This record gives sequence, structure tokens and C-alpha cells, in this order.
Amino acid sequence: MTLYQITIPTKVYFGRNIWQKALEAQEALLQGNVMIVTTGRSLYRLGYVDKLKLALQQNKHITNVMIFDNVSANPKLSEVQSGILFGRQEKADIVIGFGGGSAIDAAKAIAIGIKSKDEIGILFHQGKEPETTALPIIAIPTTAGTGSELSKAAILTDEIHKVKGGIRGNALYPVTAIVDSCFTESLPLQITMETGFDVLAHAIESYISKAASPYTKMQSETAIRIAGQCLPQLAECLENINAREQMSFASMIMGINLGNASTCLPHRLQYPLGAHTDTSHGAGLAALFTSWLRCEYRFVPNSVEKILTLLTGNNVHGELACTKTIYRFIQSLGLASSLQEMGITKDQLPIMASEVSGNIQNDPASQEDGVIQKIYEMAWQGETVCKQS
Repeated sequence: MTLYQITIPTKVYFGRNIWQKALEAQEALLQGNVMIVTTGRSLYRLGYVDKLKLALQQNKHITNVMIFDNVSANPKLSEVQSGILFGRQEKADIVIGFGGGSAIDAAKAIAIGIKSKDEIGILFHQGKEPETTALPIIAIPTTAGTGSELSKAAILTDEIHKVKGGIRGNALYPVTAIVDSCFTESLPLQITMETGFDVLAHAIESYISKAASPYTKMQSETAIRIAGQCLPQLAECLENINAREQMSFASMIMGINLGNASTCLPHRLQYPLGAHTDTSHGAGLAALFTSWLRCEYRFVPNSVEKILTLLTGNNVHGELACTKTIYRFIQSLGLASSLQEMGITKDQLPIMASEVSGNIQNDPASQEDGVIQKIYEMAWQGETVCKQS
């Protein structure tokens, strides 16, 4: 009998308009100097950062609330290094990641960096798991996408060497996640679709992953159904509150899957793509996904057919039908469906293929020789892939 283990060390609060009650419930944890890490800008404009700061200042156990908002949409290693220095100077006792996956990933890296004996660049470039515990982390996502609030990874980019990768380890799990869909209701269409596709990618990849368990597969199926219904609804009407809440839920449970089943090739292939183009994670995944799923079909056809049947609510059979179905779904969301649309030239493909790193063995298609280069080349062609027999 196969042994499965499910780890969910983070306390989770979920709902709509619950964030203030959740903070009150965590009053004992919120003590001393609190450092908010955020991408800022739109969150400032919407008044969310000020509201969060004010709510924290009402906690009698909190001495000071400081804000670090020098975080890009793709968090940079240099930004995290600055955040660590800031947190040490201000004697931060707890870190709150407030924003999309970028803000939360940066917060997790900063929280571990403040306490680690190893410089954060060493942990990043050597793939070394942090040996020390991090400062307590509270994650409050404002997008429905990455699931970073429940995962043990912080994805960063070294902008100098154009390397995108992750710092991973149990120390990076947030102590608390507050998932309130009200923060997602002001997201524009493009970000809604890109982050939403990230949810779908997590669901499909963690379903196909060799590390999947019956529990994670059950959650993947739920998230695939939700994305299949709610993303088209949001593409039609961004004010659909129920669809927003459902996508936040799907994103959250896929965060659990990330820590327990991991992902497959698209996530590894997106890192070089994101590093070269500085495009969003979800956008890169969408551009890669049709080609990857076509390659995957040759190894796990029944799984691919089931996934697309769950996604569309219609029975989908055959390699070409599966390929066309995912391609059309991606196009219906207004996302790029080829690497050419992402600004990649053909000469960059072998360079990116050589930069793919990390464990790819969870992916059934990884056994095919040259599969990374093959996926990149097919993804560069775009719609042509749907016409190949």
C-alpha cells in the first residue's frame, strides 16, 4: 500500500469581508513590531494598505507597524535583500505578506532572511533549504492565483543573471493565512485571467504529478471544475462576487496541493520564460500549457481526458480534441497562447531550455528525451500545434 502524507501547518481563515475578524482572532500572535510587505501602488490607491495598517494599530500588543513596499510584480532578489536589511534595522517581530503571490513570496523570503545565518542569495542560488525558522508570517492574498499563502516556496528572480527560481522549505510556511475574496473584487480583467489561469495550472499539474495522492487529486478536481465555470463568468462580468469567492477558494486549496503534490513541467519552463520577458507567471503558463498537455497526453491520456472533461463539462476524447480544447479555453480568457506572443524569438528557445532547473521527475512526460526543448518549440508555434496529427 502506498504511504501518503498531507501537511497543512498553516491556520486558515476563509470568507468574504472576514479579514478584520481574522486579525482580531490572531491578536496573541500579533505582537511587537509588525512589518507589512506589499507591492503597494493599486493597494494604496484602493485604500487597502491604510485600512490594514489602521486595523493593526488598534491591537494593543503591537508596538509599531512599518511598511516595505519596494516589491515588483516579479519579486527581485535585490528587493528581498533590501527588505531583509529594512526588517533587521526596524527590529521586525512578525511579517505580513499583503498582495498577490509576489508580495507573499517576498514576505516569506524576507521573514526567513532576517533570521537566517545564510545570505539569502546563497539560499536562492544553491537551492539550499533554510536551516532556521522564519519570523512568524501572516499571508493575506489580494489575488486568486498563486496559493502562496499555503505553500512552502518563495519564487524570486535574480534580475542581474536573469535567473528565476525558488527558496523552499517548511520554514517558509505562513503561520496564518487570511483569504478574503473582497480584496480580489477590484482586480482588472488581465490580472484576473492571468492569476486565475495559475490556479488552473496548479490544479492540472498537481493532478498529473507522480506525487499526487487521492486527497490532492480530489482537491484538483474541485479546482478544475471551479476554474472551468468561474473564469469564463469573470471574463464576461468582473463584478461576479460569487465567482470571485469561488476562485479564491480554488486558489487556496491549490496552495495545499503545491506543498503536498507539487507541480509539473510548465512551472519549471515558465521560470526561464519569466526571467527573459519579465512577464507574469500565469501569462507564461498559459503560453506553454497547450504544448505541454499535448506531450502529456502520450503518457497519461486518461488523466488528460478526465481533466478536460471536468474543465468543460463535456466529454473530451483523443489527443487532438484535448489539444484544441485547452487551446480554445486559453484563448477565450484573452491570454497569449504562444511564446511568439510573449516576445520570445526562436534563437532564445535553446537558451531557455538550458536554463530549466529543479526536479522535473514528478512529470510523467519527463521520461521523454528532449521534452523540454520540444515543449518550447511547440509553444513557440502556437495554433499550429492544434493542427498537427
